[in-house]
This record gives sequence, structure tokens and C-alpha cells, in this order.
Amino acid sequence: MPDDWQRALAVVAHPDDLEYGCAAAIAAWTDGGREVVYVLATRGEAGIDTLDPEKCGPLREREQRASAAVVGVSTVEFLDHRDGVIEYGTALRRDIAAAIRRHRPELVITLNHRDTWGGAIWNTPDHVAVGRATLDAAADAGNRWIFPELAGQDLEPWNGVRWVAVAGSDTPTHAVDAGPGLDRAVRSLLEHRTYIEALTDEDPETYARDFLTSTAAAAGERFGGKPAVAFELFGR
Repeated sequence: MPDDWQRALAVVAHPDDLEYGCAAAIAAWTDGGREVVYVLATRGEAGIDTLDPEKCGPLREREQRASAAVVGVSTVEFLDHRDGVIEYGTALRRDIAAAIRRHRPELVITLNHRDTWGGAIWNTPDHVAVGRATLDAAADAGNRWIFPELAGQDLEPWNGVRWVAVAGSDTPTHAVDAGPGLDRAVRSLLEHRTYIEALTDEDPETYARDFLTSTAAAAGERFGGKPAVAFELFGR
């Protein structure tokens, strides 16, 4: 992965998307003095069947903020699109472009925007919509004639995005050594304890460590044998 950058913006659909996807890389980057900001399209309010969305959303927001802090991320923003029914379109592109203009990153990170995971597991519409919109918004943010109303909100165009890195891609092109940040990635995922306990009957710590360790090992098979976090990198 390129390392000649200082600011990154991670844009995903739900709380826990980054913890399942690339928190080990984020921990390594913040350790190196880089700034990473999280922007989430929803608060994950539809993610736990046994919890009413009005209670679930605030709880998952708290878990996400605690999770981000574990890997050195202090700024977490929520765009308040509805969990489960995010629509790809100009409204979503505008919100993400505004975040890019606000935080002025060189690297933008998002999650798999394609229809499937590994060619066999169907992806969710939320992931597809947010990933696609993030790729588009990276360009929108630099064009003053797309969403010109943002300039009236003191959000001047930002054409400084140099790359968009997609985590969870079936066709990764670059990787980050997962070793230095893996323990914190596990602890970061464990902050989503309510969600994990609703998802599985396994011990949460065993579940989190096994999932992230196996994912990093699988990625590492394509990148020199070391545990890795893999990305598909798009240049701009």
C-alpha cells in the first residue's frame, strides 16, 4: 500500500463494517502518526432482531465509538441514512462528498461494493450502495459544479483524494501487514459485543480472534505469506 499520505477517511454502511474488514491496518496507520476518520452511513439500527431500532441505534453508535478508539480513531460521524434500505443516488453521493470536502483525505477507504463476497455469498444492498457511492463521491468532491450548494456550507472542493482502497474485495491488489495491529483489531471488534452475542452462540473473544486471524491468514496467502489486510486500490 502507498504510505506517502497523512489523512484517510473510511466510509462504510454500518457499525462493525470496518472491524470485520480492515481495523488491523487502521491501527498500524494511526500508530505511524496518520489521521483516520470514520464516516458511517447508518447507526446499524436494524442489525439486531431482538432490539427495537430506537434502542439499537444508540447502542451500536456507542459500541462503534468505543471500537474506533481502540485503533486510534477519535472522530466518528454518522450520516443517518436508514439501515437496511440505503439508496444509491445523488443524496448519498452528496453526503459522502461533503464528508470528503470536510476532512480532506488523501486516501479514502470503503468496503466491497460488488454483488458477492468470494463469488458465492450475496452482498447486502447497503454495502453495494455505500461502496459505489464512495467511489463516485471521491471524484464528486473535487468538482465545484457537482453539488455546488456544498460551497455555501463552507465546504470547498477537495481534489486531493489520490486513492480509494476497497476492503473485502475478491480482487485485491495491495496489502498491509496485519501483524502489528491484529490484537487491537480483535479488541476493536469485541467492542461490538451486543451485536456479536446476537450473531453467534460462540464465546465472543474466541469468535473475534478466530475470524480476524483466519481472514488475515487467507489474505496473506496472496501477499508473501504474512497475515495481511488486503485492499483493491483505485488511483485517481
